[in-house]
Amino acid sequence: MSDFHQSGVITTFHRLGKYDLEAIEATLAGYTEQRPIALVLPCLYSELEGSALKNILQHLREVRYISQVVIGLDRADGSEFEHARRFFGTLPQEVKILWRDGPRIRKLTKLMVKNDLSIGGPGKGSNMWLSSGFVLADARCKIIALHDCDIVTYDRELLARLVFPLASPHMDYEFCKGFYARVSDRLYGRVTRLLVTPLIRALQHVLYRESQLLGFLDSFRYPLSGEFSMVADLARINRIPADWGLEMGVLCEVFRNCTSRRICQVELCETYEHKHQALSSEDERKGLMKMSTDIAKSLFRNMATDGLVLSDALFKTLAVRYLRAAQEAVKQYEDDAAINGLPFDRHQELLAVRAFTNAIRLAADEYLRDPLGIPLISNWNRVTSAIPNFFDELKEAVDKDCNGK
Repeated sequence: MSDFHQSGVITTFHRLGKYDLEAIEATLAGYTEQRPIALVLPCLYSELEGSALKNILQHLREVRYISQVVIGLDRADGSEFEHARRFFGTLPQEVKILWRDGPRIRKLTKLMVKNDLSIGGPGKGSNMWLSSGFVLADARCKIIALHDCDIVTYDRELLARLVFPLASPHMDYEFCKGFYARVSDRLYGRVTRLLVTPLIRALQHVLYRESQLLGFLDSFRYPLSGEFSMVADLARINRIPADWGLEMGVLCEVFRNCTSRRICQVELCETYEHKHQALSSEDERKGLMKMSTDIAKSLFRNMATDGLVLSDALFKTLAVRYLRAAQEAVKQYEDDAAINGLPFDRHQELLAVRAFTNAIRLAADEYLRDPLGIPLISNWNRVTSAIPNFFDELKEAVDKDCNGK
């Protein structure tokens, strides 16, 4: 059983004891008559062949309070898109597949580029953004929920808990972030444990003024989780990165666009398992090295947006402070594993810390060379200002693709 301690500047909802899922789902069905929910699933075609997504669909077939499922489908040719239509067509909800490699969507992305709009490259960020844009274009759902398609331990309890704080008119939150313990036979979640949290706390330590943004980020139990829900209007104004800095960028946008009283995090499940990235310490363009570099860059650029002057001297001090904080974290997690009888490879953990230290240096160098970096994806208010009928065209393109026209 979880604790129920509240810490940080946002509200935390814990998983306490026995959970009556059927009663919660019945309550949600009543709530969503006034607050319809769309579920966005960013998906690679290759994930249709895996067991995780098949299990997710099996659980979603039992969910009655979701009005619409929007699939952002990447890396699929024409025959694969037709297979995806049949694959997702077994769901009882209204299903819309946004075929990102299809000619109609490609035409619309070219139109946005022609109008000097930043749309990001291939990846989860631009997939999530465009899929959320369809929800806005359709204009029926008031809440957007999102989770990954590679969750091996998926259960529909996860979705119910993720959307409840926004669906309930008595709670009335605007953004909810999911969290969970990344532990099974051992401790996982290295990027959060050994990079993000020590880096945020090292930044807090070296700054000469208190940063509300850093305090906000440090309040999240699992800031890199891919599961969150938000009111649709928030999707209209957020600007997000298209790289591995997505989750960090989303939280920073929420910090700017919401009051902390309307932000919460919820413990989603007892166990959570999905695919693991290789460390790839020898190649900064792959695996956790690429991920950690993008995350650090996103954090640095958001700190600059918050008014912090980031200099070469600050980065040198930060690297030293981060290294000490991460090494201390390794000792804490080693002891935590020991008291729970879990294996713990201290050597591999310290190798990860060394790799993350190099990633911070790479991110700092890139930031100093180009503080602006790759532009954030344009928000939807900007898109509809530049192309007033874009939502109509997007909805028409998706409907035609899904209807086989």
